[in-house]
Amino acid sequence: MKIAVVGTGYVGLVSGTCFAETGNKVTCIDIDQSKVDKLSSGQITIYEPGLEKIFLRNLNEKRLTFTTSLAEGVKDAAIIFLALPTPPGADGSADLKYVLGVAHDLGKIMTDYKVIVDKSTVPVGTAEKVHAAIAANYTGEFDVVSNPEFLREGVAVEDFMKPDRVVIGVQSERARQVMAELYAPYVRQGNPVIFMDEKSAELTKYAANSFLATKISFMNEIAQLCERLGADVDMVRRGIGSDDRIGKRFLFPGIGYGGSCFPKDVQALIKSSEEVGYNFQILKAVEAVNEAQKLHLIPKISAYFNHDIKGKHFALWGLAFKPNTDDIREAPALYLIEALVAAGATVTAYDPEAMPNVKAVVGNKIGFADSQYPCLDNADALIIATEWSEFRTPDFDIISEKLNHKVVFDGRNLFDKHQMKQLGYYYESIGRP
Repeated sequence: MKIAVVGTGYVGLVSGTCFAETGNKVTCIDIDQSKVDKLSSGQITIYEPGLEKIFLRNLNEKRLTFTTSLAEGVKDAAIIFLALPTPPGADGSADLKYVLGVAHDLGKIMTDYKVIVDKSTVPVGTAEKVHAAIAANYTGEFDVVSNPEFLREGVAVEDFMKPDRVVIGVQSERARQVMAELYAPYVRQGNPVIFMDEKSAELTKYAANSFLATKISFMNEIAQLCERLGADVDMVRRGIGSDDRIGKRFLFPGIGYGGSCFPKDVQALIKSSEEVGYNFQILKAVEAVNEAQKLHLIPKISAYFNHDIKGKHFALWGLAFKPNTDDIREAPALYLIEALVAAGATVTAYDPEAMPNVKAVVGNKIGFADSQYPCLDNADALIIATEWSEFRTPDFDIISEKLNHKVVFDGRNLFDKHQMKQLGYYYESIGRP
C-alpha cells in the first residue's frame, strides 16, 4: 500500500517508519528542507530506542522516502496521514492551523479518491473541519478518518508494531476496509481494532491521556499526605496497585508529569469542556496538582540549607521528562533549574540524551557534564529528576567522594531509604518518611 505521512515529528517519523516495516511504500513530507535532507541521508532526528535500526533498513530498501513537496508526496498515495503539531494556544486550546492548512492545500492538489487520516491529537470535531477544508477546493470523493496514536516515548516502536488496541473513527465502509487492511499485520495476535465514529475516536485519545494524568496526580496527592502522616507511599502504592480494578501502572509518585501529550491534552480537554459549558473540575485539579508537584523538592532543598541556597552548587541527574527519550517538553527538571537559578544557586546537569535540547533552551545558565559522576564535582547536593536506568544503582563511594555533603534529593524514589540511611546520607524522596 502507498502511504503519505505529512509531518516528520515524533509521531510522523515513528508511524512512517513502522508502516514501511510491514512492506508499505511510505513517503514522509516536511516543509523543513534541512530536516528532509538529514533524514534522506540516514540521519535520524529524534531519539527513540529501536527506531534507528528499522529506519535505516527501510530507507535502504527504498520503502521510506522523504520530500518537501506535498504534491509529490501524496500523488500516488491511497492514504494520507496528517501527523502535524497541535500546540496549545494561550488559552490551552489546541491550535489547528497546521492541520487545517495542509487540509486546505490537499484540496487543491487531489485528483482521485484518498483516505485522509488525522493522526495528530486533535479536539472533537476536527475531522469535520478537515473534511470541510478539503471540500472547499475538491469536489471528488474522499474520506476523513480519525486514528489517534497511543505511543509511549521510549517504547514507541513496540507500541506501534504490537498495539494493545487500534482506535479508528470512520463513517464510510470504503474507508473502513482500507484502514482494516492497513492495520491487519499489526494485530495478528488478536488485539482489537475498534471502529467508532470520528468524534468518539477524537475524544478517546484525550480521555485516555487525561485519565492516566489523573492517576499520576492522585498518587502525588497521596504522597503529599504520606509525608504529613508518616506513612510510606511505596507501601500504599503496592497496596492499591494489587487491586485489578486500579492496576499497578502510573501509580509511581514523583515530581510531576511532562512531555508532549499529558500537559497539552489535559489543557485541551479542559478548554473543550468549557466551550460546551461544562466545568471539568477533576481535570482542573489534576493540572493544578501537577504544576505544584514539579517544584515539590524546592522547599525540601531550601529547608535543609536553612532557607538560603544562594551560592550553593547542585548536581542534577536527568533532564528529559522521562527516561529513554530526549524530549524535554514540560520536563520537571526545567522548572527545578529555573527555581534554583532564581534563588542564586548554580547547577551542573547530566542526561544521557536530552542535554543538547536543554542547552538550546537555557543556554549558559547552567553547566553540563559529560557523564554522571563528573556532574557531582564540588556539588553541595545531588538532585534526581529523571529515572534513567544508569542512575538506579550508582557507585555511592564515588558519590560520597565527589559531593561536598552526603545529601540527595530524589524526585523519582530511585533508592532504598534504609540503605541511604546506613550509608550516612541525608536523603529526601517523595512520599516516604
